[in-house]
Amino acid sequence: MQASQFFISTLKEAPADAEIVSHKLMMRAGFIKKLGAGLYNYMPMGLRTIRKVEGIIREEMTRAGAVELLMPVVQPAELWQETGRFDKMGPELLRVKDRHGRDFIIQPTSEEVVTDIARQELRSYRQLPKNFYHVQTKFRDERRPRFGVMRGREFTMKDAYSFDRDVASAGKSYDIMFAAYSRIFDRLGLQYRAVAADTGAIGGDRSHEFQVIAETGEDAIVYCPTSDYAANIELAEGVSLIAARGAASSAFEKVATPGKSTCADVAELLGLPLSQTVKSLVLATDETNEAGEIVKSTVWLLLIRGDHELNEVKAGKVELADGQGLKAGFRFATEKEIVEHFGCKPGYLGPVKLLKPVKVIADRTVANMADFVCGANEEGFHLKGVNWTRDLPEPDLVTDLRNVVEGDPSPDGRGVLAIQRGIEVGHVFYLGTKYSKAMNATFLDEDGRPKHFEMGCYGIGVTRILGAAIEQKHDERGIIWPDSIAPFTVVVCPIGYDRSADVKAAADQLHDELAAAGIDVILDDRGERPGAMFADWELIGVPHRVVLGDKGLKEGAAEYQGRQDKEATKVAVAEVAAWVKARVKV
Repeated sequence: MQASQFFISTLKEAPADAEIVSHKLMMRAGFIKKLGAGLYNYMPMGLRTIRKVEGIIREEMTRAGAVELLMPVVQPAELWQETGRFDKMGPELLRVKDRHGRDFIIQPTSEEVVTDIARQELRSYRQLPKNFYHVQTKFRDERRPRFGVMRGREFTMKDAYSFDRDVASAGKSYDIMFAAYSRIFDRLGLQYRAVAADTGAIGGDRSHEFQVIAETGEDAIVYCPTSDYAANIELAEGVSLIAARGAASSAFEKVATPGKSTCADVAELLGLPLSQTVKSLVLATDETNEAGEIVKSTVWLLLIRGDHELNEVKAGKVELADGQGLKAGFRFATEKEIVEHFGCKPGYLGPVKLLKPVKVIADRTVANMADFVCGANEEGFHLKGVNWTRDLPEPDLVTDLRNVVEGDPSPDGRGVLAIQRGIEVGHVFYLGTKYSKAMNATFLDEDGRPKHFEMGCYGIGVTRILGAAIEQKHDERGIIWPDSIAPFTVVVCPIGYDRSADVKAAADQLHDELAAAGIDVILDDRGERPGAMFADWELIGVPHRVVLGDKGLKEGAAEYQGRQDKEATKVAVAEVAAWVKARVKV
């Protein structure tokens, strides 16, 4: 490929609305051009990288036994109405009507369509297991699209769906996809972690996110450097930081804390560590009748240590032995409800001497605390020396309620936890029968009886990978691509290509030799000044550069420089092709 035949469009400055590094560099390097809010044209340079990402994904999906098909972007609403998602999904689901007034959606995902295919085509257990996948355009009508391809409205995803006859087989399909994803991200050349993730409203017990490590990532990844433990912050288990509850050693007393409504302020006033205080969070759940009217509300008091933060995902999993819990949804209690149950406004609340019964849920660490400080349920006062059993009943439930913090013991007992930022680019998920039951998708099992498919879904954000890779690897000069997904792997930069027959001949020969070896090489024949030419390719992020000029050729030498090398290396012209081949990692 010659640069003059390709399309190169670089900018010295990023547009004013580009917010993060990947957005700025993709715009400056000419990978994308903005069309509208969250909508981008993928320009030739960007599309080359996308196609390389897709190629790796397809190879590994095929290796894993998945079968590619293609499902439409526009899907009939009837399928989404079968699962209830047509009404349940918010405005992110773009709903449209055709000329006949029939409802359609612009798909953000394809569970309904692929389940419809399965119920028509997979009739017998002999056809299972089966995994269908496609690489397709998606659309989510983000309220505030931002960060370029990281949170656009239109994007490209690879989504796969497995169909199995039973849970054990579904587990095997899940493991196969997990291994395939690991190979994909290894080949993409990105530093990543596969972390256990929350299964959310879908349920099930297996879910992993593949996170590209980047300081600018939105997600917090918890891991143990000395073991294999890794989890999303929402799922990371917080063990008790106190091995066992100590005996009461302080008197129970009420102390004045005027104007001190936070644990930090109270701890400072009393000269105690923040870890000796207990934070009270009041939630409520509602029971409704068929008309949707609230007929009963239950107030819940969640207790966590003063230096910890509530994990709302964990709170949403709280369930008592009698079936009551927060799984069906909760809200923060109103001030009126709080005053009715505690006799006090927020800021001085605690679990001692309540006006009305509430469900008390204690975090594991709080359950083992002794002589702690909490609100007195009286404005301007707190309680010191509070102990379970002596001063208040045992909690209704002890469970993990908090976000872990760096330095906590790892749940596997093999070290302490560390936290780093990540960008989610892949997700493997066990679905169970959620969609097959909703759409009555069945097959005939070995006993001749119909049975619902056990399903899994597996997604990779193809275009998002570009942004994540740039966030992970860049410098002040531009993008630093891994060899496997760079738009071009090698650039040949001849100095005076249009003025020197010797330079032109040497550059053409090197280009052709590298291309014949299967290396994705581009020859910059534009006649640009060296500084401008080098700046373009450093911005674009081509991993390997060879410079040829009259002066060097007279000495029989070329200059090779890797994108992350601090300086160029002189290499004999006769050996430069072999030198480059030895350094390319695809």
